[in-house]
Amino acid sequence: MPDRLTPEQRHRCMKSIRSRNTKPEMMVRRYLFSRGFRYRVNVKRLPGTPDIVLRKYRTVIFINGCFWHGHEDCPYFVLPKTNTPFWKAKIERNRERDMQKRIQLRLLGWHTIILWECQLKPKQREMTLKGLERTLNQIYLENYALHKARPYPIIEEETGIMIAADGGEE
Repeated sequence: MPDRLTPEQRHRCMKSIRSRNTKPEMMVRRYLFSRGFRYRVNVKRLPGTPDIVLRKYRTVIFINGCFWHGHEDCPYFVLPKTNTPFWKAKIERNRERDMQKRIQLRLLGWHTIILWECQLKPKQREMTLKGLERTLNQIYLENYALHKARPYPIIEEETGIMIAADGGEE
């Protein structure tokens, strides 16, 4: 089936699609801010220019569109019927690039969370956002609370007495 739009109309249509400050991204940002999370947006220093960066949590969040990033088994991801080989190759390149960037971030010590556009639709939105908040809290506990906790008492093997600090010879 031929394209209904002229090449100029198609170009104008595709050019108007934003990559930043999309509705799903703004929804997640408002939710996080209202819950006390502070973040940076589109940090270019990190691989993949993540949508949201939470430095305190060493976590980045990507909010992916189901079509552009090829969300498998999603009703919102349908290959176009025109110029199918081009779109198939483009989406496959996007998937490969996303995977490479996630690996680079992991090697740099960052946690990566991916939210899909379909997860932010009204039926699943509340569950997804609460799950995101829970995940961030777990990451915080793993990164900071557990690493700073150290066993306090030191038991001297010979006497079996617990010593908090050695004052030296008396």
